[in-house]
Amino acid sequence: MVRKMMVAALATATLFAGNVVKLDLNAKYGANNFHTKGAENFAKLVEKYSDGTVKITVHPGSSLVKGNPLKAVKDGTAPMTDMFIPFTSGGGKVFGISALPFIAKSYDDAYRLYQLSKPAYDKVAKKWNQKMLYAVSWPPSGLYTKHPVKSTADFKDIKARTYDKNSAKFIQMAGGDAVALPWGEVYSALQTGMVNAVVTSSASGKDGKFWEVLSDFTKINYAYPLQAVTINLDYWNSLNEKQKAAMLKAAKETEAAQWEASKREDEVALKTLADHGMHIAEATPQLKKELDEVGRKMLDEYLEKAGPEIRKIFDAYRK
Repeated sequence: MVRKMMVAALATATLFAGNVVKLDLNAKYGANNFHTKGAENFAKLVEKYSDGTVKITVHPGSSLVKGNPLKAVKDGTAPMTDMFIPFTSGGGKVFGISALPFIAKSYDDAYRLYQLSKPAYDKVAKKWNQKMLYAVSWPPSGLYTKHPVKSTADFKDIKARTYDKNSAKFIQMAGGDAVALPWGEVYSALQTGMVNAVVTSSASGKDGKFWEVLSDFTKINYAYPLQAVTINLDYWNSLNEKQKAAMLKAAKETEAAQWEASKREDEVALKTLADHGMHIAEATPQLKKELDEVGRKMLDEYLEKAGPEIRKIFDAYRK
């Protein structure tokens, strides 16, 4: 309670410092990542629509938050942050929705699932003393390996770095081994053989220069996981109505632009991977069939333990 009062006082003091609110936004990835570029564009729009009364400084590379982003924003360590939703501790089963395998088959599916899930995301964010401003899908997750993967039989020698419990369980159910590693350790782990595969997007493979340590990328379209931007509620509540409206307008425009940017990033990243000699393949019919069965089992297990709110999301999605 004391911490919350201190944050609220700081937010109010910031507001009345020349009638200009100055906020810091922690961006998880580097300056060249398309999510970070989207956050920077969001900051420009907020300043424009608020007539210069709200100024947001974006800090790339997780320079403000080294630990849990939900906790950092809740405590006011960072007024704002972006976060990879499925990997964010504290989000529970709700934050895992976008990373369930083979639920979304396209960007359109992913966006529809996001819209249906948004009230649940908002509820989790509020529980953690923050407001979700916008969320954007990564390009679809694929499988990077050192050999072609044409069926689940090819998973027997796979030791894959996965990004959450869902992806770890998926690899295990498909016949491989899953290894939990921070992103910063993945490249060296691939070099040493600690892992020999990675479940991630084309964009992450491009940024990680995976062509130097792996040879194949299979487009299994595992999932379209979300990256979101949130703001601490005490800072949010210190804004006047015009400033809040400016931020929401900027968020809406940024979200729409960034979903399109994600599609372009996927195209650019796939070309970059291919240009550097990586073999890119669509999933074979056999692999699709086998992996869809794994996904179906995982969804059934997930829903068995989920509450009515999440079940309603998937009932609506299936319709």
